[in-house]
Amino acid sequence: MPGTVLATAVAGFAASVAVGLCAIAAGAVVSQRIAGAADAAALAAADTVSGAVSGVPCDRAARIAHVAGLRLVSCEVEGLIATVSVSGSFAGFDLEARARAGPPP
Repeated sequence: MPGTVLATAVAGFAASVAVGLCAIAAGAVVSQRIAGAADAAALAAADTVSGAVSGVPCDRAARIAHVAGLRLVSCEVEGLIATVSVSGSFAGFDLEARARAGPPP
């Protein structure tokens, strides 16, 4: 019977490690989704500033973040360059991504 206890302990440990790795992977996926939304919001704001799209740059960025289910934290426009921060949450933690779009310096 000692082998049964050891096998059960090993299986329990392996299961808890697998659950932990799944949680970490899910957090990484959410983080990448937020970063992608920040990129899209910055590009939308930069397109608006350049005149390619009509509207107000930060309003357009906020709309893109909202469609992704996130919120726009900040939006700064300097010349043709737009810098935005987008925030979301995962498992009670706030995650934030920042992106910049516009012509090269």
